Amino acid sequence: MKMKKILITGGCGFVGSHLSEKLLNQGNEVISVDNYFTGSKQNVAHLLDNPLFELIRHDVCFPLYLEVDEIYNLACPASPIHYQHDPVQTTKTSVHGAINMLGLAKRVKAKIFQASTSEVYGDPSIHPQVESYWGNVNPIGPRSCYDEGKRCAETLFFDYYRQHNLNIKVARIFNTYGPRMHPNDGRVVSNFIVQALLGENITIYGDGKQTRSFCYVDDMVEAFVRLMYTEHGFTGPMNLGNPNEFTMLELAELTLELTNSNSKIIHQDLPMDDPKQRQPDISLAKEKIDWEPKTQLKEGLQKTINYFNGLLKSKNVE
Repeated sequence: MKMKKILITGGCGFVGSHLSEKLLNQGNEVISVDNYFTGSKQNVAHLLDNPLFELIRHDVCFPLYLEVDEIYNLACPASPIHYQHDPVQTTKTSVHGAINMLGLAKRVKAKIFQASTSEVYGDPSIHPQVESYWGNVNPIGPRSCYDEGKRCAETLFFDYYRQHNLNIKVARIFNTYGPRMHPNDGRVVSNFIVQALLGENITIYGDGKQTRSFCYVDDMVEAFVRLMYTEHGFTGPMNLGNPNEFTMLELAELTLELTNSNSKIIHQDLPMDDPKQRQPDISLAKEKIDWEPKTQLKEGLQKTINYFNGLLKSKNVE
């Protein structure tokens, strides 16, 4: 396989750092671009001695001029705590970031991958969600900066494909978890694990019957690479996630069991526009890239707990 020069935006984030590792292990040159808002240099510290790895501090809201073969556009805060911190900037990151990376791809004739999200489906009225579903999104709510920003990015990708025949790949990513998640990102997996390890109450919003489908990060980055290898003209969008559905209550109980924690489960009010259910139909991924997640929740959760345990012991939690 020919060595490629690959740009990853958001390359120091949770998923981006795992993708960097995978692409380097395949013998590629990787340029990681990050502004360190939610990403951390610590996530890629172990890669810095690799001569094929390069790190650039840059915000994708501004143009970037590089010569690359492939672009993985992952840059965007993805948890409500982070993306609601500066909602205007979140939308700019999705929209301006897409425009700038698509412009770069057009200039250098690179293949480009967009990390879209299951949030484009909003609070879905069909279950499980299929790629043909247009979604049910509130355009003016507190989550809209992220949901609508990602929907607009998809629009831009497909317009660049139709107008300029750009080689695009759009993945709709469902809940992903694993080592290097940000400990304070407010996402349910990291929240539950950190609370359980610290012996704090585990916070469930609402009655805990709302569902999510959790995919381990190693399975997810494998799907990214497989989708990128598909032929020109296969654009997606493609759902990527684990079709095994769990309630918040089930996840909390499994976390308590695996951490041997004495934490108590408490209930708080549900945030506005929080989706009641989330489950991908991955028929397209199975058929087109021969992919489905291999890691079961218990196994992946244990690896994630071990990571957070080490992080909390080393007092590196910011």
